[in-house]
Amino acid sequence: MQYRSLGRTGVMVSPICLGTMNFGGPTNETDAIAITARALDAGINFIDTANVYTGGESERITGKAIRESGRRDEIVLATKVYSPVGSGPNDRGGSRYHIIKACEDSLQRLGLEHIDLYQLHRPDLSVAHDETLRAFDDLVRSGKVRYIGASTHPAWKVMEALALSEKFSLHRYVSEQPPYNLLDRRIENELIPLCLEHDLAVLPWSPVAGGILTGRYQANDKTPDGSRAALWGKRFATRVTDAGLAVALEVAKMADERQMSASQLALLWVKDQPAVTAPIYGPRTMAHIEDAIPVLEMELAEDDRALFDQLVPPGNAVADFHDSNNWYRGRLVV
Repeated sequence: MQYRSLGRTGVMVSPICLGTMNFGGPTNETDAIAITARALDAGINFIDTANVYTGGESERITGKAIRESGRRDEIVLATKVYSPVGSGPNDRGGSRYHIIKACEDSLQRLGLEHIDLYQLHRPDLSVAHDETLRAFDDLVRSGKVRYIGASTHPAWKVMEALALSEKFSLHRYVSEQPPYNLLDRRIENELIPLCLEHDLAVLPWSPVAGGILTGRYQANDKTPDGSRAALWGKRFATRVTDAGLAVALEVAKMADERQMSASQLALLWVKDQPAVTAPIYGPRTMAHIEDAIPVLEMELAEDDRALFDQLVPPGNAVADFHDSNNWYRGRLVV
């Protein structure tokens, strides 16, 4: 397996990141710890969580799994801050007040001494960006955080952060974590070129489109039992489009021809896209992580790139995975 540099940091991470959004929700603690152990045994050394996942349970279970593994020094742990964690007016956002407290709370839930990559989960358009960056900078200087990054930011906001960090001599973002899969390629228009130019790691979330690209959904049944659409309701079901299902059917045919699962081929496509460091793959079951592990050592055939581009042309989309953004005004019409 070829490990990859986390942006310009020199920190080497596995080409797939273990996402833990299901931990403490559909995936119970025992299973989550077993999944983490299996991922670590396979060479995955990069784990991503967030303080808001399953009401903080994901961080607690992830921290426990890391401690029980005895491999803390081998693991690059990422978590996030921004989303509401309480009913108070300061229990959210990118203010210094919230970020400092949220970091302390995350460390307590994790049961760890530091966070390797601390990310702003969404841009806070109501707070001066330099306030957010100064709070992150102080956390890095204190040793509680090693690196900082952004998640689901517009390209202009990432560029603004880089410029402010340079202007005020602050630690800069080393990564961006956007939605990215074959069904929604819109980050290729601005964000990917920005990250390539300024050497930021790209850590895509939802690389298999929440299961749409695995063959889980059928045109006549858009809410199969146990699926994201069933668990999240309209929040996810709007991403299941007829055009997306048609693409998923073609991906399944291609995967069958290459003797792999549709999920593996969809994940491989994201993993081997330009600028991508490590897609975040969030298994719900042990079978899911077992399916993903072989992709660590696979390489996308160059001849296959054009086939994917025919399904969804570069920079375009047939499903909307930016619908959770607090800044994106346009909505996909298909």
